[in-house]
Amino acid sequence: MNTPKSKSPLQDALANVPTDYRNRIINSYFDLKSRHAEGKYAAAGVSAGKLCETVIRLLQHELKKAVTPFGQQITNFAGECDSFSQTPKSVANESLRIVIPRALSYLYTLRNKRGIGHACGDVDANAIDGATITRVSDWIVCELIRIFHSMSLEDADALVASLSSREIPDIWEVGGKKRVLRDDLDFKQKTLLLLYSSIESAVLAEDLFSWTKYSNFAVYKKNVLGQLDTTNFIEHDRDSDTVIISPVGIKYVEEQILLRPANPVASLKRMSRKRAAI
Repeated sequence: MNTPKSKSPLQDALANVPTDYRNRIINSYFDLKSRHAEGKYAAAGVSAGKLCETVIRLLQHELKKAVTPFGQQITNFAGECDSFSQTPKSVANESLRIVIPRALSYLYTLRNKRGIGHACGDVDANAIDGATITRVSDWIVCELIRIFHSMSLEDADALVASLSSREIPDIWEVGGKKRVLRDDLDFKQKTLLLLYSSIESAVLAEDLFSWTKYSNFAVYKKNVLGQLDTTNFIEHDRDSDTVIISPVGIKYVEEQILLRPANPVASLKRMSRKRAAI
């Protein structure tokens, strides 16, 4: 497996967004999606807040207003969102002036008033709040793609559809084990995805071997871990026989696996072949 040579589809779709805003939007969106998939709803809310704080500055930039520097708090977020509606129609389209700001205001309010990211919240974040936050964030990113995309309309529509589709968790944890629920990935990709799900800590090579259901441990270490280590996707500590994903590996997972949904038709065909062989 080689290091990806092209940018992610989301980078391409938002190519017309200034780099600083674009990178912050993509990073916070990736964080939100992965934390929501792991059931970390409070952490996903924090990422949603960062997404809001970046997009509102992008709107300030696009609507020719003074941009609040990153690191400086916007004291009246809702009021700032409302102020964009006063921008002349000749400056920008209605979505930038009215629709996106209202979505941001709702998302930011939900994040702040439902105990998400704040110890003093009146109720705990739960699955319903988390799902709502994620779907509104999906819509905001999709709308930015629609407005700023630099790809063909067909490709932009396909990417919007993939971002808007219902998520199926890629990793299933059961009985102290992990299983990859996608059969469109090879063993290297499955290994990287498993490591990504434990991004803060090293994982025993033996566990990865068991979780991927590879047939031979020695061959797995040579052909999978060895090659990933050589290309700097992982760090394999031979003394402790533990593995941790590298920044290169994280980038690959986020850009080439998480943004590439599994092909359900191909999966069904493979399942049918397996059943026929039994």
